[in-house]
Amino acid sequence: MAVITEETRFNADVLRAPIIGVAAQIGRHDSGMHKHKKHQLLFASSGCMSINLNGVWCVLPPSRAAWIPAGTIHCAVMRNVVAYRSLYFDAQISHHLPRDIKIIAVNGLLRELIERMAYWEWEMPEEDQRVIFSLFCQEFECAQEEHFVLKLPSDRRLKVWLEEVMTGKSIPDPLVEMAKGIGASAKTISRIFTRETDMPYQSWRQQWRLQASIERLSEGQSVSEVASALKFSSDSAFISFFRKMTGNTPGRYLREPTE
Repeated sequence: MAVITEETRFNADVLRAPIIGVAAQIGRHDSGMHKHKKHQLLFASSGCMSINLNGVWCVLPPSRAAWIPAGTIHCAVMRNVVAYRSLYFDAQISHHLPRDIKIIAVNGLLRELIERMAYWEWEMPEEDQRVIFSLFCQEFECAQEEHFVLKLPSDRRLKVWLEEVMTGKSIPDPLVEMAKGIGASAKTISRIFTRETDMPYQSWRQQWRLQASIERLSEGQSVSEVASALKFSSDSAFISFFRKMTGNTPGRYLREPTE
């Protein structure tokens, strides 16, 4: 069995197969913070996932995947229907794969390999998995690493504000307005962000807007809808911002990598 539903009781750590594949259509869902004894590759063939990895936030459009090493505390959130794919690897057969969190670009071949592995039977003999797994490892090791991740502040004064921002109830305002809402000085807010995220607040805000835009575009919102929701002055201003941050237009970035 590889296809599951939201009602399926599933724990990859109790299954003995060296590679466990899972495929599901999932609507609004929050996995809660948890960890696995096995390494995990998380991917959405359509839709978009938002994940929190040890206090680092990133989004996974259909052209990106996350490698989550065993023992990493994480949470996956889906706000729309997502074609969810998850692969779990026993540490004994994946000792040569990374021990650190990694976000990678997914090209056409790697995408097809993930699909194949997500749907194979959990009881498949290890020798039957070996050829596909070997090819998967080659493609994974060659995949371009992405660095669009965002460290989240943990200061208690920002707790309510951050929860509203991360759940989509509000967006980060410019520094002076944001500081007034928190009830602290702009200088204090600046110090908090530099200390806890290694970024000035303005840089953090821009990175948040980028990742939020990727998430919204992947869920089917138009450029105009995203530009308006994230308070850009115009569609062209948003496209210019996106190109500056990623080197691509929104449409090109979200397309499947070809190399």
